[in-house]
Amino acid sequence: MMCNHPKKLIPIFLSALVLSGCGSVLRNTENGREMEKGDEAGVGLAYYSEWPALTSKVKTDPKIESAISSILSQMTLQEKVGQMIQPNLSQVTPAEAKQYKLGSLLSGGGSWPNGDKHASAKDWVVAADSYWVALDDAYENRGFKIPFMWATDAVHGHNNVYGATVFPHNIGLGAANDPDLVFRIGQATAKEVAATGLDWTFAPTVAAPRDYRWGRVYEGYSEDPEIIYNYAGKMVEGLQGDSVGLKTDTQVISNVKHWVGDGGTKNGVDRGETYYSEEHLINVHAVGYFSGLSAGAQVVMTSFNSWHDNENYDQTGSGRYNKKVHGSKYLVTDVLKGKLGFDGLVVTDWNGHSEINECTSANCPAAVNAGNDIFMVTERNDWKGFYKNVIAQVNDGIIAMSRIDDAVTRILRVKMRAGLWEKPMPSKRSLAGDDKALGAEEHRALAREAVSKSLVLLKNNNGVLPLKPTQKVYLAGSAANNIQKQTGGWSITWQGTENTLEDFPDATTLKMALENQIGAENILTDLSKVDENTVAVVAIGEDPYAESVGDIKPHQTLRFSTLKASYAADLKTIKDLKAAGMKVVTVFISGRPMYVNEEINHSDAFIAAWLPGTEAGGITDVLYQEDGADFSGHLSYSWPNKVCSTTINRVPPNIKDYVMPAWEQSLEGEHAPVFAFGYGLTYSDSSNLAPLDLDDRGYGCGQKEPDNGVATMPLFVYGTASGSEFLLRVAGAENDWKGIDVSGQTVTDQGAVSTTPINYQAQYDAVHVSFNGKSPAQIYMQTDDSTGRDLQSYLNAESTLQFDIKMYKQPTSKLIIAQHCVYPCRAEMALNDHLPASSNEWSTMKVPLACFKDKGVDFQNLNTSFLLFSDGKAEFDLGNIRVVPKSVDDAADALSCKALAG
Repeated sequence: MMCNHPKKLIPIFLSALVLSGCGSVLRNTENGREMEKGDEAGVGLAYYSEWPALTSKVKTDPKIESAISSILSQMTLQEKVGQMIQPNLSQVTPAEAKQYKLGSLLSGGGSWPNGDKHASAKDWVVAADSYWVALDDAYENRGFKIPFMWATDAVHGHNNVYGATVFPHNIGLGAANDPDLVFRIGQATAKEVAATGLDWTFAPTVAAPRDYRWGRVYEGYSEDPEIIYNYAGKMVEGLQGDSVGLKTDTQVISNVKHWVGDGGTKNGVDRGETYYSEEHLINVHAVGYFSGLSAGAQVVMTSFNSWHDNENYDQTGSGRYNKKVHGSKYLVTDVLKGKLGFDGLVVTDWNGHSEINECTSANCPAAVNAGNDIFMVTERNDWKGFYKNVIAQVNDGIIAMSRIDDAVTRILRVKMRAGLWEKPMPSKRSLAGDDKALGAEEHRALAREAVSKSLVLLKNNNGVLPLKPTQKVYLAGSAANNIQKQTGGWSITWQGTENTLEDFPDATTLKMALENQIGAENILTDLSKVDENTVAVVAIGEDPYAESVGDIKPHQTLRFSTLKASYAADLKTIKDLKAAGMKVVTVFISGRPMYVNEEINHSDAFIAAWLPGTEAGGITDVLYQEDGADFSGHLSYSWPNKVCSTTINRVPPNIKDYVMPAWEQSLEGEHAPVFAFGYGLTYSDSSNLAPLDLDDRGYGCGQKEPDNGVATMPLFVYGTASGSEFLLRVAGAENDWKGIDVSGQTVTDQGAVSTTPINYQAQYDAVHVSFNGKSPAQIYMQTDDSTGRDLQSYLNAESTLQFDIKMYKQPTSKLIIAQHCVYPCRAEMALNDHLPASSNEWSTMKVPLACFKDKGVDFQNLNTSFLLFSDGKAEFDLGNIRVVPKSVDDAADALSCKALAG
């Protein structure tokens, strides 16, 4: 193993970026204007030849350090390890928290008190009280107490909580170019979190997304380190305040994440492999930590990704380390705690330690030895196992007691700095249970301001905008009245799905905002009623998604219209309206820049609205120039001109003579962006955008060439690698065979078949399935619109349908596997004689597509790629469903068609 000694910091400031205190100037190459980043955006970003030694605004307090030493000396090993465990809300009771003397819990997306999605602020506070009291009781007669703390993902407002203000996601805030706005959003979010009795938010995310295929691009303020740097510290200050504000009960502990390189993974794969050099890791991917930690952030969350560099090592030196950051003693201990001087605590991500080689969620001494302090071990059996294993590993000398003491010292330090010993139980705090603080009028006004400032006008030919109050509006598009699309992922639920307007009280969709602006009578949805003065407003956009699910898969591209049938319908709507002679204004809701050249060409005006949240009035304020409002947003990401312009990024302004990594694409030549970083029109711009060139590439960005009718890569139907072409559903006689979309958050019960989301290879990426035998039922993967898809190339590739299964109870009747072309076209076979034995182990089953073809499936019109049917009882786990070409897996262990026919 290799350990580097700290070297002297040599910051080199790029004087060209410091313009008399007015900040840097970004050239808007499209229209000749300059976008000035004023004083509020800060001066130029420094270049660091080494990791810098940071100075936090939250200083070391000798009294706190003395108190920590006193408590630590009295604690048992069991009490210390309890402080290091953080389960998910649904997987720990107050009684368990008391028994194990746990230090904290988290409520991940989709975790609410009593499982109630509409839990009030008071409900949250009652739950917080129950854990606070449990831990207070746990230390009775111990001579000291250690308070409990509760953490949540309040990443764009207190977004997991019913009634809270949902602010634009970070990608929109980056386009606003307003650090003070971010500061004020942090303050408002802190108050709403405090109203629910919670202490800590896992925010801000300071990733530098460098590949648009990543499903978390919208969580990053920008591809550009300068914007990230200018924002991170401001958000920390807003959420947390200084050392005095942190002790108040109206601000919360801030957490910068994910340490480090999460936005730089190869091909934008979530939890993937990062190959950036250490110089680029420091100056591109880590700069948000420099400002965030300097502002006083008390927590850093470790990242799922790996970092492939010779400096990266683990504690064991076993040679089998897979470079996961969760196991990196270099990055966590040597760099973060050592060179940067961070004295707060390090928390792992959701079971992230389990992805280190030779680790599981319940057993991972390597992650402890790497320097992580609190472990997000979410499931009940896992966190209890982890607790027992760490104690045993300390007693066996695998983990040093000094490592445990370091972790607990940091945990106690953060709790003391946050004044948790002085703060009363959650219900006694100043904002506790105040439902009026959730979605407060002033917070919604702030969110509306943020929406207006984040909008980027990409096209406005012939001055079609601003709209006139006297014009009637023909409103269309999948996002026109869709609150899920507006709020995106991490909104009430983890993926932001399974929500309706009822889940966001007082929220405003674009349709509602237009009605408020010009009256419902002036909003048309019937083409026969439009006249020559009617303007079409078409709101289109991505469905919500979060990590893994949102990744653009290798067989896909950035072409919006081909990712889902509903997206293709949006394009058709735009084209049809334009062909009918209407002026078309398109509002694009998305979590990343995408290839939309055809949509832009058929629009007279085109607006990037990102993921605006609950306050769509901010859109109409600008469309109608309320109080002189104008477009002020500028792209904080470059905009692709090709369907596979996936890694086009502004050259980092702080790195002189920047050498672009081989996996990034040049901003000149083939992948030159159609709209450069910093682009954004205002109403004063009179230039008309010429028609954009169209890219006819028809194969995925992960493919080197077309498959020519023979598939060359797997089609992942269900699991972390799924491209969402197919949806998991249940149906049966109990509900007249009407498909019910399976929840990725909670139990789905059709009556005869039920599912529960479980962790398999990642978070909630598989389901536990139970057939109760009451009546015939099925679980299946079907296209979102139930229409057929052409999968002939997979048949031509001699592919197998593969899925992973763990049997608990063998079926009492036939368990049928099937594929359907559009009904009644189908093929089915019984699996009973071929199922794995009941056990706690996963098995993989493989069925040749040829078997389905022989029984009549038309693969040019397939709408149901996988189906299991039974009228009896059965119980199993199901995950990772995929169609795999023979060139990828010869599937010598596949079932034969003859055996299945028997």
